[in-house]
Amino acid sequence: MKLSIEVLVKNILSSIIFSIFLFSLSNANEKVIFDFTENELSTLEVRKVRGADAKTIYTIGKNKNGNYLKAVADNAASGLGKEIKIDLDVTPYINITWKVEKDLKGIKENTKKGHDFAARVFVIKKTGATPLSNRAINYVYSSNLNIDDYKRSPYTKKSIDYVLSTTKNNFDEWITVKANVKEDFKKLHKLDVKELDGVAIMADTDNSKMKAISYYQNIYFSSE
Repeated sequence: MKLSIEVLVKNILSSIIFSIFLFSLSNANEKVIFDFTENELSTLEVRKVRGADAKTIYTIGKNKNGNYLKAVADNAASGLGKEIKIDLDVTPYINITWKVEKDLKGIKENTKKGHDFAARVFVIKKTGATPLSNRAINYVYSSNLNIDDYKRSPYTKKSIDYVLSTTKNNFDEWITVKANVKEDFKKLHKLDVKELDGVAIMADTDNSKMKAISYYQNIYFSSE
């Protein structure tokens, strides 16, 4: 009987260790981008859009799924950026959980006068010596366009707006989306990008002079 109990205990321990090992493997190819803590918020690079009257206000909150970032843009535009290396050969997929509480209905988002989005996540590849030479894909939560719509920014041909979510389908509710960044750079920029150099978040209303409220949570890269 004693031997049987020892064998049972060993089997249970082996199962636990194996489960931990499998869990570690499943998470080995994930790269979390933002922690959304007060400490992190104080360290992120803030970039105000030239000509904007005010900065977007970013604050930290928490719900049952963890920390999140809230963005309030009231005739304002500024982004939060992080320089970080992402190996797109290992983790090509970006995963974003976000929500738009107040959107920008009625604007023409693909024009200069209406080029505002309640929520954006930029992925950036350095392709030269200055920021102006960088290439970017601007994954957006649109208020007027359709999912999978994409168009070059009216301000620069080196940044492309790509709609992953729209308030026409999901308004004031959390939604999780995924995109293959490596394939999108090939399709949209004709570039085979092996490594990203940065990720940024922005909510902006400086062109429309309106107000938008959005939330971000669980932004990470994965292998699938």
